[in-house]
Amino acid sequence: MNTTTDDKTIVKDYFNATGFDRWRRIYGDGEVNKVQKNIRLGHQQTIDTVIDWLETDGNLADLSICDAGCGVGSLSIPLAKSGAKIFASDISEKMVQEATERAKSTLENVDNVTFSVQDLEGLTGKYHTVICLDVLIHYPQEDAAKMITHLASLAESRLILSFAPKTLCLTLLKKIGEFFPGPSKTTRAYQHKEKDIIAILESNGFKIKREGMTSTNFYYSRILEAVKE
Repeated sequence: MNTTTDDKTIVKDYFNATGFDRWRRIYGDGEVNKVQKNIRLGHQQTIDTVIDWLETDGNLADLSICDAGCGVGSLSIPLAKSGAKIFASDISEKMVQEATERAKSTLENVDNVTFSVQDLEGLTGKYHTVICLDVLIHYPQEDAAKMITHLASLAESRLILSFAPKTLCLTLLKKIGEFFPGPSKTTRAYQHKEKDIIAILESNGFKIKREGMTSTNFYYSRILEAVKE
């Protein structure tokens, strides 16, 4: 069975249908249920961590950044507002449409950001920084390795990733959650061992510079910043 194709098809179809409506609400500021509000909080904490790292360096306005798997633009839009040159892509056409509309209503100058409907592994070009947040959870280790390797080939200086860490506690929580399927749970959720992700980065000539962790009741995300050696 071609797992890569299957997972990509599932993700693409989900985020162009029921998943789009669900995650647009989560990534927005409207009314949501308790679980969705908790996920919104966690996702925003991950976004804030990455923005803080980039702002701390003091050269954000000089950077070209690829936001791979941009969703509705939660990261791309504030980075573009800070003056960085952003190329943002997502596998979901609906997500890209929503991100484009949000950019138009939020930014005074939309020239700083370009949105595109693209498969992550089809991305081309060179960027100072490549960022991929909350994407690897949709893909198993073998496919994640290929994706990270491709993203590394696009990054001239830095690669920032987030992933669901594989720990005993989170594995048990995931198993429990599988007993309570719902209509919104239509994508596979994969956890990854941090040592495996680091090994992939190192094999592509990157070393870890900064690390972060977002942990809420329903959202867990390990964040790694890797720079070229």
